[in-house]
Amino acid sequence: MSVTQTARLLTPEEIAVQAGQQIAFLRVPERTAVFADRELRLRQLAAGHPMGDYLRFIAEVTRAQHALLQEYPHVFLPTPQQLEAAARTAEPPLPAGSWSRDSAWRAGLARMLDQLLVRVQDTPARETIQALRGTPAEAIEIQADRLLNGVMLGLDLGTAPLIAAALQTYWTHLVIATAAERNRLAAEPFGRTTDATLCPCCGSRPTASITRIGGNESGYRYLHCSLCSSQWHMVRIKCAVCETTKGIAYQSLEPRAGHTQSATGAAKDAVQAETCEECRHYLKIVHMEKDNQVEPVADDLASVTLDLLVSESGHQRRGVNLMLLFGDPDPPPIPGAT
Repeated sequence: MSVTQTARLLTPEEIAVQAGQQIAFLRVPERTAVFADRELRLRQLAAGHPMGDYLRFIAEVTRAQHALLQEYPHVFLPTPQQLEAAARTAEPPLPAGSWSRDSAWRAGLARMLDQLLVRVQDTPARETIQALRGTPAEAIEIQADRLLNGVMLGLDLGTAPLIAAALQTYWTHLVIATAAERNRLAAEPFGRTTDATLCPCCGSRPTASITRIGGNESGYRYLHCSLCSSQWHMVRIKCAVCETTKGIAYQSLEPRAGHTQSATGAAKDAVQAETCEECRHYLKIVHMEKDNQVEPVADDLASVTLDLLVSESGHQRRGVNLMLLFGDPDPPPIPGAT
């Protein structure tokens, strides 16, 4: 008696990679687009959404991030020696948990808070913003350390998204500026690292992954960093936690009766949860080929219902969304954002 073994079929993406087709491993965020696109998507998703008030508030936060990023002040960048050392050890050169932060990030936070105070009317959010505006620098830095290291103990969940927004803007600028400087010197600042499931720029966990459209990258999957918004390539149908190709499945929300959109506001199956039966984790994946306006942070935030359904099956969330930490399904309503 003979035993027939069935080999797993390769995806078109894996075939192309094995054939040596060249695609960009890393997509550095674009200064003029990263937060502008996110704000636009948040406002689109907010229409008729049960979390509409919160999505509109985060859109205002993202608007402030965009304004800050366009005129970010000078900050210290990694030296050539630091970049070379990171490359030798295959580690991210801008590690979120240990990078010596420039105080400019707190000045950026203050600018963002001032802008929000002008645009957010008399709501509970205004009190939170005002309280954070008067918080001593030392206390803000402690909260930042907890955020960047994933420490829940002592973390103020009320102010966390605002502090995180300033940290996101700072790290996004660091990546953009470092890439621009090294490109000028014809050197590559970021490369593959030891842990392929973490951002090769700052070592943070992804928020979600995205399958892209257009050019050589069409159909390819990239993980989207929760902190610096960089995107790095990982082949599809592969767990973004344990990297197995076994037991991968996809779950999505069904559209409401009479609607072509799901509860996330995206087209059906544009937002899915990629689950792994080996490690029992999941990471959301958003598909540009099904909705070319998807944006990983915005669509993840708007699809917390999917998190609830998947968690009921015993899978643990891998993605991190700093605008709604740990997949909390009940954010405080923040009405009145204009």
